[in-house]
Formats: sequence, structure tokens, C-alpha cells
Amino acid sequence: MRIHYFGQVATALFVGLAIATGCASSSPTTSAEPSIDNNNPEETAAVSVADPCAGANPCASVAPEPTIEISAAESPTVEVAAEPQQNIRYFVDGQGLAIRGTDPVAYFTEGGPVAGSAEFTYTWGNATWQFASAENRDLFAANPEQYAPQYGGFCAWAVSQGYTASIDPNAWRIVDGKLYLNYSRGVQRRWERDISGNISQANTNWPGVLADS
Repeated sequence: MRIHYFGQVATALFVGLAIATGCASSSPTTSAEPSIDNNNPEETAAVSVADPCAGANPCASVAPEPTIEISAAESPTVEVAAEPQQNIRYFVDGQGLAIRGTDPVAYFTEGGPVAGSAEFTYTWGNATWQFASAENRDLFAANPEQYAPQYGGFCAWAVSQGYTASIDPNAWRIVDGKLYLNYSRGVQRRWERDISGNISQANTNWPGVLADS
């Protein structure tokens, strides 16, 4: 009877010991956190600084800054004084005067030829230009090509025919805002029979006719 009792007690102790041992071996463990060596600046920076463009790349959703374009009209420009066309010489008299000393601006402002004065001159190209007033001189200096006669001041009819000739300041006409001179009033009338055709032909011949004169 006692033997049977002690056997049951031993069995119970054995079972209890086994259960206790199993619980101890199966208790949850906590995974160790990765250690950071504070003495290693590279490792510290790698952990503490995140890449803002990593993974899904949130930077891709950031719109680029708009660029500002400046049109040519808004760009600052530098004005250059007008110069005569290269290799273009103007008809001058024996004193080196263009239009025989006549004021080129007066054709436009006065409606006809007006003698210039040695008091008001301006040198442009190979010629000296005379004017009736300082105002006209300044207008010419600001834009010589606007007032200078076409084809270097040579006869417009002659240039249309393929050669050059001198002019009479009284044989003149303004066409489309440009001054044309001719050798004489008689030649002027001949030129006026086909103004557009003669101008077109002269434009084709000019300035090549200078090489033959």
C-alpha cells in the first residue's frame, strides 16, 4: 500500500519537473537590437540620415522650378550708328560734296532741293554732306540711309541701264520714301515712263555697276 503511494508521488514529481523544464526552454526570447557604434561616424550617419528619394522616390512628385524665358524683344539691345554699305562710294563733285552741296534732308522736309551751307556739314562714307540747318544735319546724322539718295547719288536712269552718270540736284523724285536723282530733267522724264521697272532693274545692277565705272 505504502509502495503504491510513494510510486504515485514519484510519478507526480517527475511529471511536474518535466513540465517546468519544458516551460523554461520554450520561454520567448527577445531579439537583440543591432548595436550602433557611436565611435564610428559613418555608421552613425548611415542610420540617422534617411535618403529622402529612396524607395518610392517621393522626390519624383516634386515639380521642377519653372524657368523664366526672356524674349528677344525684352532683351537689352545696343544701338549702333548707321554705316554706309561696304565698298559703296557716293557721287561727289570736285570739292568732295554729295549732291553738289544740296541738303539731302530738305527734299523730304521742304519738298525740293535747298542749298546746304559749309557751316553745317557731316562726313559720311566718302562724301561731305552739307545742310541748310543744324537740325537737318542732326536728322541726317541720326539715320543717313533714310535721307541719302539711292545708288550712291548717281543717276538712277544710268544705273538702270548698267552704268553710272552724274546728277542734277533739280532732277529728283521721292518714291516709297526713297530719294532718286537723275542726270537732267530730260533724263528724269525718260526714267519716269517706267519708274517701277527702272528701279527694279537698277536694284539688280547696283552696286555691280561701280566695278565697271
